[in-house]
Amino acid sequence: MAGSSGLGGGAGQGAALRASRAPLLLMALVLGAYCLRVLPGRCLPAARAPAPAPTPSEPSSSVRRPGAPDLPVASGPGRRRFPQALIVGVKKGGTRALLEFLRLHPDVRALGSEPHFFDRCYERGLAWYRSLMPRTLDGQITMEKTPSYFVTREAPRRIHAMSRDMKLIVVVRNPVTRAISDYAQTLSKTPGLPSFRALAFRHGLGPVDTAWSAVRIGLYAQHLDHWLQYFPLSHFLFVSGERLVSDPAGEVGRVQDFLGLKRVVTDKHFYFNATKGFPCLKKAQGGSRPRCLGKSKGRPHPRVPAAVVRRLQEFYRPFNLKFYQMTGQDFGWG
Repeated sequence: MAGSSGLGGGAGQGAALRASRAPLLLMALVLGAYCLRVLPGRCLPAARAPAPAPTPSEPSSSVRRPGAPDLPVASGPGRRRFPQALIVGVKKGGTRALLEFLRLHPDVRALGSEPHFFDRCYERGLAWYRSLMPRTLDGQITMEKTPSYFVTREAPRRIHAMSRDMKLIVVVRNPVTRAISDYAQTLSKTPGLPSFRALAFRHGLGPVDTAWSAVRIGLYAQHLDHWLQYFPLSHFLFVSGERLVSDPAGEVGRVQDFLGLKRVVTDKHFYFNATKGFPCLKKAQGGSRPRCLGKSKGRPHPRVPAAVVRRLQEFYRPFNLKFYQMTGQDFGWG
């Protein structure tokens, strides 16, 4: 009887143990799906037409192995050139809006998709990278935007190796709001994700989890410090994501000045869409109708408890103040 009792007790304990593990297994599956969503995607396909052969105005030395210094920019009418300016960050800061606004300018030609060359596809080589770029005429600026460059450790060195004269644009936004927006985007693709609070903190409302990318991206001062090892501050323009919404013409005007362009894109190009909560274009590039950004822009944010917001505001405050000192700009985040 004793042996029978012991066996029955063991089976009961095993069932209880399996039941207790069920929530953990569910959590692991959800997190696994989340990780698959945020893993680096594929590199863009190269343009169908091959990159133009070198000419006297574009010496063969202009395509060197990655890491070669002083890479010259190809010249000549209607040629694919390396970018002279990059929007390098940050995710969910307003980079897509800024790119679309700049593409209204006749002297700006920008790649619509994010090539992720300096973070995911660097092994493809510089010739492949240039083959992605739109053709430009003399006097036009080639641009691309990949917001993950700003938080990629290798990106500053690789960009500097291609061009020491690169102009770098960083669109920044209140890091707490940015993190919630980042989470909202991921949640829309991965329903069942743990709560924002569960991902942002360890042990309830314990230490902030800086290993979570949504939190880590907002440490702007730390990321900028690494970039300043390769580029002087004069090569950067920091655009306020908040002002890009409240005063798009003013912020885009600053960008045009930074790029050495005439202020062609002005307040006559914008109207505020109250439904979406951000400015839209009265006339999009190559079209005659007003256009707003896609449905994914302006999506509602999930409700985050006030205590969580306050904790994150306190966490980011010293990093924000340092960022203000480094850039000479007060973005008003506290």
